[in-house]
Amino acid sequence: MKRRINAEDAPPAIGPYSQAVEAGGFVFCSGQIPLDKTGAMVDGGIEQQTRRVLTNISSVLLAAGLSMSDVVKTTVFMRDLSHFAEMNAVYQEFFASEPPARTTVEVSSLPKGALVEIDAVAARAAPRPKGESSNA
Repeated sequence: MKRRINAEDAPPAIGPYSQAVEAGGFVFCSGQIPLDKTGAMVDGGIEQQTRRVLTNISSVLLAAGLSMSDVVKTTVFMRDLSHFAEMNAVYQEFFASEPPARTTVEVSSLPKGALVEIDAVAARAAPRPKGESSNA
């Protein structure tokens, strides 16, 4: 069974997709580009765009009852990997401790001319069976 997630504080989908879908204890956030909640592209370079993208993901997760600390995997799409250090500095602000697994790739183009797009997968913590240790 799946459930569609819709966050009013994040930009609406610009195509036939959901902001996120929850299934099997995971929330799959669609790729976010640097749009404000009205759908307008934010001004600025890679730092400002990365901050907006991660803020949007945070808003979608909040609508699902989760937070950035629940993210287990991200994929970062960048138009120019020479700006990796600047993107990474902002990214680290959102994932200061226990960062998720991540893939970063350079692409030739992104929707609306964005410099960066990020998608995320978050896991809803399952209750541990009685007597089970948190150490594997």
